Amino acid sequence: MVVFSKILEKEAEGAENFQPISVEKHLELDVDVGNLLAVDNNQFDGKLLKSNKEDYFLKLARDNTQILINHIWSCPIKKIDEVIMAELPPPRIVLPRMKRVPKPRALTKWEKFAKEKGIQKKKKAKLSWDAQLQKWIPMYGFKKVKAEKTKNWVLEVPQNSDPYEDQFKKNTAAKSENVAKNELQRLRNIAKARKIKVPRVGLTNPDVSSAKDLKAAVTVAKASTASLGKFQDKLPKEKDAKGISAITPGASRKRKLPPASGEDEKKEALTIVNDILNKRPKLDIDRVLTQRSQSTSSNQKVKSSEPTNKSKMAKKPKSGKGQKKGGKKSGGRKRR
Repeated sequence: MVVFSKILEKEAEGAENFQPISVEKHLELDVDVGNLLAVDNNQFDGKLLKSNKEDYFLKLARDNTQILINHIWSCPIKKIDEVIMAELPPPRIVLPRMKRVPKPRALTKWEKFAKEKGIQKKKKAKLSWDAQLQKWIPMYGFKKVKAEKTKNWVLEVPQNSDPYEDQFKKNTAAKSENVAKNELQRLRNIAKARKIKVPRVGLTNPDVSSAKDLKAAVTVAKASTASLGKFQDKLPKEKDAKGISAITPGASRKRKLPPASGEDEKKEALTIVNDILNKRPKLDIDRVLTQRSQSTSSNQKVKSSEPTNKSKMAKKPKSGKGQKKGGKKSGGRKRR
């Protein structure tokens, strides 16, 4: 009997920890399952709140969470990889965003061309049959390179080329140039998506690049020396390119400020609203009085400096009555 009573006591203690699933409320909660949001509009119990605040809020949070979980499991349920999941409905309340919705990525040249022509992307096979080697070869990777070496163990020299030129080296150089060209095109697509003007420096083609691009390339090349372009000569009427401080070595750059947080923007907006809604103008009385006294004293000084008697003013000099200083005198020297 003693053992049986102990088992009953343990079960009673465990039952106290497990509370019921059903929760009764005077007013039903406003539940938005799509946002996992539950709003409780019921009033607080004043007696329980004063007696034990922490236990009261803990019990209230537990009941409201249980109601939200009950609403979640009332949604359609499916099983994915032995995991039971509930399909949530679309959110009912539209929550504001602190930042703008990101714009869709800009299409590359090939994607734009394929969209205009109606070309659809097809999934390519990873292996291809080689009739010469009589086996399946991968489309890319180190095994593809090995197969190409075994297949192309000898190369024909073209008629117009140098007979002593290494054709294997020429092919590897052409392949590396093609890889570099594809990488450059990829970087240009990224720059175009971020609205960066290209080309700036590096690859310059007189048929494609503008005078501004060439000027930027010359300025950066001169500043890339050990003296940062201090001893580089300039042509007559040559001017440095503008707006390339970010890529010019040794150029002074302005440090960009970090983006303002949501709290700082909120404080600035509230100060502007308070200034607009505040009807009383902010006047500094002491400052107004000092400006008034300074203006009156300056007016008094100007009046005191003016002459009181007009007769004491300096007279104009008289004219010379039309006589020249260097004129001939009357009478002359007598001759003998």
